[in-house]
Amino acid sequence: MGNRFVDRRTFIAGLGLAGFVGGRAQARTPLDHCETDRVTITGDFGKAVFNVDVADTDATRSQGLMHVAALPLSKGMLFVYQRPQILSFWMRNTLIELDMLFIDSFGVIEHIHERAQPHDETPISPGSMLLTGVLEINGGLARRLGIKAGDVLRHPAFLSKQEPWQCS
Repeated sequence: MGNRFVDRRTFIAGLGLAGFVGGRAQARTPLDHCETDRVTITGDFGKAVFNVDVADTDATRSQGLMHVAALPLSKGMLFVYQRPQILSFWMRNTLIELDMLFIDSFGVIEHIHERAQPHDETPISPGSMLLTGVLEINGGLARRLGIKAGDVLRHPAFLSKQEPWQCS
């Protein structure tokens, strides 16, 4: 990360092509107008946008960011669960330091575990909270950007307290 400047008011991720995998268009879903490979976090600090890989199956959640040697500042991995549950993570075979943002079903960040250490097998959990997601980003980045518990993450996987759900 070095001395690289990050604007805390607007942290915009690199552009990606949504809806295409291996050059083929994916099947359309009711929320196709929403980008599923991006998340937006808003709070007192301003706004941060990350490109994400979504881990929403047992296989992708088990793999996570294991064996990843580097993660661009604008990238993350979003773990999504179908129902609220107690979540616990570890850093087995993870090569980079990570911040873990634990998210409820409305996209509210309930807990942030900062700077999870590579290869540490100690369980990381916010306790008995029932949650539906975790966003993993580079270690120390949440503090650097000013992201805190209570900030809101927007992604089609999470409900909105506003009706109808609007993509940002």
